[in-house]
Order: sequence, then C-alpha cells, then structure tokens
Amino acid sequence: MSPAVVSYVVQTSIILVGVSALAVLILYGARRAGLGRPNGPLELLGKLPLDGRRAVYLVRAGSTTYVIGASEAGLVKLGEGNHTVASSSAEVGEALPTLANDEKPQ
Repeated sequence: MSPAVVSYVVQTSIILVGVSALAVLILYGARRAGLGRPNGPLELLGKLPLDGRRAVYLVRAGSTTYVIGASEAGLVKLGEGNHTVASSSAEVGEALPTLANDEKPQ
C-alpha cells in the first residue's frame, strides 16, 4: 500500500473514533440532564401480554386509573376507576378485576 492510502486510512479511523466518542459523551450528558425521561401525567402501572399482538395495560392518568386493551386493531378502554393503585405487581394484579368491573365498555 502506498503511504497516501495508509495516511488516508489512519486519518479516517481517527476521525471516526473522535466522532463516536463525541456522540457517546453527548448521549451520556443528555441522559444525566434528564432528557428522554417521562415527565407527563401518564404512568404505566402494569402490562399483561396475552399473545404476540395483544396485551392489557393498567395506566394511571392523573388520579384516574384505566384498563386498556391493545391489539392489532388499536387500543380499547376496558375500564376506569379512581382507585389508588400501588405500582407493585401484586397490588396491580389485585386491582385489575375491580377496575374492569367499574365501568362496562361502550
């Protein structure tokens, strides 16, 4: 290989390592600053996968907790309630039947 090609490969490798290091530093700084974290009123309390494309979600929006069904056709509200539900999986499992019976789907 000629010295010009070797110089080109070395220069390109150094630039690639520098740009990659800069990208890692920016992403690390953004994560430390809190970018990308949820900051709205929605909180996912639990998920129950039924099969590959269907699942039931327990979601809190403000003080209201919703039971939402998800499938390939979209999302459907299965129930809602003003229950205080802790985010431990045992208490979420106990709350699902009572929330689903609070309001019948329309």
